Amino acid sequence: MKPQMRNTYVSKTVAALKPSGIRRFFDLASGMEGVISLGVGEPDFVTSWSVREASILSLEQGYTSYTPNAGLLELRQEIAAYLRRKFHVDYRPETEILVTVGASQAIDLALRAILDPGDEVIVVEPSFVAYEPLVVLAGGTPVAVQTTGADGFQLHVAQLEQALTARTKAIIICSPNNPTGTVLHPAELEALARLAKEHDLLVIADEIYAELTYDDGYMSMAAVSGMRERTILISGFSKGFAMTGWRLGFAAAPEDILQAMLKIHQYAIMCAPTMAQYGALEALRSGERDVAEMRSSYRRRRNYFVSSLNEIGLPCHMPGGAFYAFPSIRHTGMTSEQFAERLLIEEKVAVVPGSVFGQSGEGHVRCSYASSLEQLQEAVKRIKRFLARL
Repeated sequence: MKPQMRNTYVSKTVAALKPSGIRRFFDLASGMEGVISLGVGEPDFVTSWSVREASILSLEQGYTSYTPNAGLLELRQEIAAYLRRKFHVDYRPETEILVTVGASQAIDLALRAILDPGDEVIVVEPSFVAYEPLVVLAGGTPVAVQTTGADGFQLHVAQLEQALTARTKAIIICSPNNPTGTVLHPAELEALARLAKEHDLLVIADEIYAELTYDDGYMSMAAVSGMRERTILISGFSKGFAMTGWRLGFAAAPEDILQAMLKIHQYAIMCAPTMAQYGALEALRSGERDVAEMRSSYRRRRNYFVSSLNEIGLPCHMPGGAFYAFPSIRHTGMTSEQFAERLLIEEKVAVVPGSVFGQSGEGHVRCSYASSLEQLQEAVKRIKRFLARL
């Protein structure tokens, strides 16, 4: 007698995960002509020529073998110097820095390294779409804490404290935030540090947009007094250095946590791509001027785009970093998904519904201003025309 066939071989955990809402709208837009995409969070700059040249040279010189699992030591040394120079935090390159396949892999490794089944992780919303699924895939339970547009999506530590339980192990923050652009200021970071120390918590700090902070100096979570040993710092080269397709990130953390992450990385990935690592090495050594020029360009676009959104009737706080505006569409009476779908179909402007970033994102849409000023101007005209018809 043959055994009965299963209905599916797919894991129940994976089957229950929702596909990325960002990708859905990107795929819709890619099949239409004349679309202005404000959807995908990607710089519109090409990677600096010096970085591309360094990567090409590494190939010409035959550097095509595996690197050490943690990444080229030379690159880890440069990352350590960069973190010390820019953000005033010290890490040992030999044991406390890991080069990963993008910052997303670093977040995945961090969660898998620290979580046991049933551990809870507080996710501050609106949040990057990957956080909650990655917590689930690591066996943990995500607990959402909402922020609101009324105060520019600022973090209130009292809300975090109310969400704590005996199972809470970590808090994930992103500053500057994706999708809101909100930057956590020193007073908020220090309040969060007091909470973490009082309740013996880790903080996973996604700082991938740290280079794109516009108005004030940036403070890393790991630089707060007493937080280096409680912080897993996540960053990379995709956003600030315009290297999204290179898929190169890094994590810096206390040695015991970093080595646990490395253990998983050894089995799952082996090492990040060699030629990309040589490119990143050059980016850290010579890319500061290019980063500054990109940051200045984004600041100009932010100022134009956010003021224009407010002028045409979409209330929007001024983001302190990243390259996203997160205007409210509540007054239209539509859900964020309805608004995004109609705007795409009727005016060929692609934005992302705020609902994909968590419950507190509903009533907003994410617009990336990492597009040319001309495209942003045309997008504003189309959005204004769309609003006038409602």
